[in-house]
Amino acid sequence: MSTQDSHRGPSGSREPVGDLVQRASQQLTELIRREMRLAQAEMKEKGKRYGKGGGLFGGAGLTGFLTAQALVATAIAALAVPLPVWAAALIVTAVLGVITAVLVLTGKKEVSQAAPPAPQQTIDSVKADVAEIKESAQR
Repeated sequence: MSTQDSHRGPSGSREPVGDLVQRASQQLTELIRREMRLAQAEMKEKGKRYGKGGGLFGGAGLTGFLTAQALVATAIAALAVPLPVWAAALIVTAVLGVITAVLVLTGKKEVSQAAPPAPQQTIDSVKADVAEIKESAQR
């Protein structure tokens, strides 16, 4: 068998190796561009959802804060009937401090377990493309 500078193409005609390499390079470039567009579209969609969710959480946080203030005032007023006002306020403050600590620790745990916001479909697609290219190169 001798080394040749050409290869039989899909139609059976001989194509120079340089043309084959050039075509492969162009196809790889196009594949990378498509993957980048997919990643961009995926991240744009995720960004929109994060933005909308963040705005809704902000509104909920504000109304929740106002509700909590009203509840605290009600609790202090209710405890001020049998106790002095300062003692009622101190008890309510201590209870709120404990609730805050529990919420902070629980929130920290949840955030640490959250997956990073990455374009997972694109990553999987690129991995599949790389595996296919490696497999084709070994043939």
